[in-house]
Amino acid sequence: MHEHVVRATINSGTVEGFTRDGVHRWRSIPYAQPPTGPLRFQAPRPVQPWRGVRYCHGFGNCAPQQRMYTALGVGKYQPMGEDCLTLNVTTPKRRREEPMPVMVFIHGGGYILGSSATPIYDGAALARKGCVYVSVNYRVGALGCLDLSSLSTSDVPIDDNLFLRDLVMALRWVRDNIAVFGGDPDNVTIFGESAGAQAVATLLAVPAAKGLFAHAISESPASGMVGTKEIRAQYAEQFVELLGADSNDATRALMAARPATLVNTLDELIKHARTGMLGAFAVGPTSGTDYLPLDPVDAMRTGQAHRVPLIIGSNAHEGRLFTRWLKLLPTNQAMIEALLGGLEPEQRERITSAYPGYPDEAACIRLGGDFAFGTAAWQIAEAHCEHAPTYRYRYDYAPRTLHWSGLGATHATELFAVFDLYRTRFGSLLTAAADGRSARRVSDDVQTRWREFSRTGVPGDDWPPYTRADRAVMVFDRKSRIVHDPHAERRTAWEGFTLATR
Repeated sequence: MHEHVVRATINSGTVEGFTRDGVHRWRSIPYAQPPTGPLRFQAPRPVQPWRGVRYCHGFGNCAPQQRMYTALGVGKYQPMGEDCLTLNVTTPKRRREEPMPVMVFIHGGGYILGSSATPIYDGAALARKGCVYVSVNYRVGALGCLDLSSLSTSDVPIDDNLFLRDLVMALRWVRDNIAVFGGDPDNVTIFGESAGAQAVATLLAVPAAKGLFAHAISESPASGMVGTKEIRAQYAEQFVELLGADSNDATRALMAARPATLVNTLDELIKHARTGMLGAFAVGPTSGTDYLPLDPVDAMRTGQAHRVPLIIGSNAHEGRLFTRWLKLLPTNQAMIEALLGGLEPEQRERITSAYPGYPDEAACIRLGGDFAFGTAAWQIAEAHCEHAPTYRYRYDYAPRTLHWSGLGATHATELFAVFDLYRTRFGSLLTAAADGRSARRVSDDVQTRWREFSRTGVPGDDWPPYTRADRAVMVFDRKSRIVHDPHAERRTAWEGFTLATR
């Protein structure tokens, strides 16, 4: 394991990384000032230059969250801290003549957890094939994704949409520095999964992000994440109450609280919110502010979003993961009835009858998966395709081990293909049942298309754009194929549904 060091000089100073497995890697390069002390709850500030060489061999902090989510291996946890605004850069060892496409990955985790250091997001496989791969940290949870700006005072200003501001700051860093690493600042593709995919879709509607990316890929974006200022103000009040502060003392309490206290208080708020949802989840983007004027889907529908080519899709069995883990989704009849409780009887009937067999378990899980993920992908595709090239997919592939375990092509499993996990030790465990070849074939297909899209904005000649006339969807499976308007009855059943209409 002979490692060579590699150096690059960017706007803020010199960074040293290392070379291994045919790629150069720099880890935890700061893209903003640490949002600590008096800068807590404020928009990120440009990074301060440093003297000498900054060592970027190891990962620094991830954003504060529950420790169990920060595992990097058996008994190995990533350190956490508010000083977490860093990104990682991976490039092929062999420098190309012309500048390479840049792929910037935004991790998921429901806006309460996640880190760019998670091994699955390594990205070396993508970089080796000829791109500059960047993965980004942003503030999650109460410090970045819970909008407390309604509590702002002249002494303690609190900004809204902090995590979106972090991501835009990171994209500015990419624009200003990526050429040093061989990347083309005019050919940046942002891609993300789950909450990260929802962030990608939201960035399409953030005016400050204009011109910072050329293409976008949104893998299983989550629904119900965007809230109005009014909803966010109610959550902020509840949060401060759970924190044990009174309203005239709110900002002082917020500034004094330890990160772990904020993390635990948010967990409590989310538990409470499940019983009486206000019309959006407690964490996520706030629309109707200067920073995000419109709900992203409305911005797309009216042509006011950035008109960049978009790949958007979801997985065949999104909901199954949540029957085992993170049981936040409505995957049983009681939760679904509560969710649909405020609807007119005929609208409720229209939704449930699109799931034959309802209320049996399989139908409930399908309904819950569509509620949480399918609806977002449908709404975004329908809105964006009117103004910019949009490519819709459904990821159906699962090796037999995942079918046997009852998970199938559940939430996040397309990441195994995108990041080439089936060629790793972990991946070979998943394909024990002689599925290695099909898994690698699907992985190659997905990666080739993502790469082609990041280069040209078109994911292959045989994948027609999604239009309202024919709704072409690429189905990734052992044999990939184009299907027109699959699950039309499920798609139309949810039309016009938002948490806020209940």
